[in-house]
Amino acid sequence: MATKVVADAAQALAAQVRDGMTIAVGGFGLSGIPSRLITALRDSGATGLTIVSNNMGVDGKGLGLLLENKQVAKVLASYVGENKLFAQQFLSGELEVEFVPQGTLAERLRAGGAGIPAFYTPTGVGTPVAEGKETMEFNGRAAILERGIVADIALVRAYDADTEGNLRYRMTSRNFNPLVATAGRVTFAEAENIHEDYLDPTRVDTPGIYVQHLVATDGTKDIEQRTVRVRQEA
Repeated sequence: MATKVVADAAQALAAQVRDGMTIAVGGFGLSGIPSRLITALRDSGATGLTIVSNNMGVDGKGLGLLLENKQVAKVLASYVGENKLFAQQFLSGELEVEFVPQGTLAERLRAGGAGIPAFYTPTGVGTPVAEGKETMEFNGRAAILERGIVADIALVRAYDADTEGNLRYRMTSRNFNPLVATAGRVTFAEAENIHEDYLDPTRVDTPGIYVQHLVATDGTKDIEQRTVRVRQEA
């Protein structure tokens, strides 16, 4: 059985990443983010990056680490409300931002991974999202042209993997990861459990053909907003 497992995530990523690349990153908030690979990307020192992700994490965690290190030039995201540094860099003009409706972002990644160059959607018609985009009418309803996203590098996190790179995700940490995994020219995955035997093929979420490099996670599982209830007296 072949193996795509690498021991040193930083070294493997540094051999691939270059200044100015477009990098797609899985996760939703801090759920399902490839934390070890994000740290390796930070440590690579690459600058002028375009990051495609649902959001940019929070201050000091997740993709927020790249903002702190001034490595990001542009962001394509659907939500940015949890990161104060992001807002500061955007308002100061340091950071270019393309806001993308969440469903449109998911479909742009899926389209890119499927080799579909563009598609029409009614989402965003009549809003700033539609500015500068081609518009057509289908059955009396206007739709705008959105382009598929193909990233130079994709970073994802899985729960289970085998050494061939077949991946399986766990519950809500699945989120954008399967879409991101297919949208990268080169995909790096980190997994909580790496199995020597093949995963059950009926339960594989991302086939290993999409994954070029695999590393073990660093065990990080941050909670974005910890919410607890006051214990009630019996």
